[in-house]
Amino acid sequence: MFLPDDMYPSRTGADEQVIPRKDPVVYPNPSLSEKPLAKDSLDFYADNGFLVLPDYLPEQVEPLLAEIESLKKNMVGEEALVSEPGSREVRTIFKPFQYSDVIRNFFRDPKILDVARQLLGSDVYMMQSRVNIKPAYTGRSFAWHSDFETWHVEDGMPRMRAVTAWIMLTENHEHNGPLYVIPGSHQLYVSCAGQTGAENYKTSLKAQKLGVPQPDTMNEILATRDIKAITGKPGTVVFHECNILHGSPDNISNDPRTILMCVYNSVLNKPVAPFGGLEPRPDFLSNRDQRPITSLAV
Repeated sequence: MFLPDDMYPSRTGADEQVIPRKDPVVYPNPSLSEKPLAKDSLDFYADNGFLVLPDYLPEQVEPLLAEIESLKKNMVGEEALVSEPGSREVRTIFKPFQYSDVIRNFFRDPKILDVARQLLGSDVYMMQSRVNIKPAYTGRSFAWHSDFETWHVEDGMPRMRAVTAWIMLTENHEHNGPLYVIPGSHQLYVSCAGQTGAENYKTSLKAQKLGVPQPDTMNEILATRDIKAITGKPGTVVFHECNILHGSPDNISNDPRTILMCVYNSVLNKPVAPFGGLEPRPDFLSNRDQRPITSLAV
């Protein structure tokens, strides 16, 4: 049953449907002092739901890769370290900033943090961070989904006022399972079928089943939109909007693919009780420390 105050109901047991977005994409805030993106970049992000900045922070690649190798060794057995389905190879490391000052400081870099503030029109906090790793040959796919749909249903994020920033730490090319997006799909919200069971995250982090639009819905969305592969060299930084439909195929190449991500949520958009009616997911998936993050330069 839809909650009366739920602007974006999903997984209620009703038939799947597409709901128009009710929130802005770029949030104005004249009081923000730093506005690194020019109007053409803001317009592209507003229209497409993502922005790619090639060769943006190449000097950060080697230190971050070294930190990630250390985390893979030191976090064995931690719930925040998720393995590939059917193997013991690392798929995702959640909340890496908790374990690494190098990673935490990277997410405080003004070249990233100020863009997040500009897009969301407010101070922000790190709601979630993760490393996504696709090992050569064995890195498995991520189904089409909207992050916001999960964060809304399972974490209680009320509105579409969050952005994911991520850096390519290895080359992302057409054969090693790059991220695919559907430009413009962030203007639509897929109210998905099904109902969420308790502790759904324990299986969805390996292979997501709920919150995945059905083929008929995807056919409707793709009838007037294209699929775009986001590829680039190490040091490329990407910002993608919280509601854009995205996914990625298997890595069928001999090149691993590693990316480091941070979800910045507006301090004016703090989660409430999950709209799916269950207990919130653990802290490593939805950070409870919601104090505004400060720039490394401060």
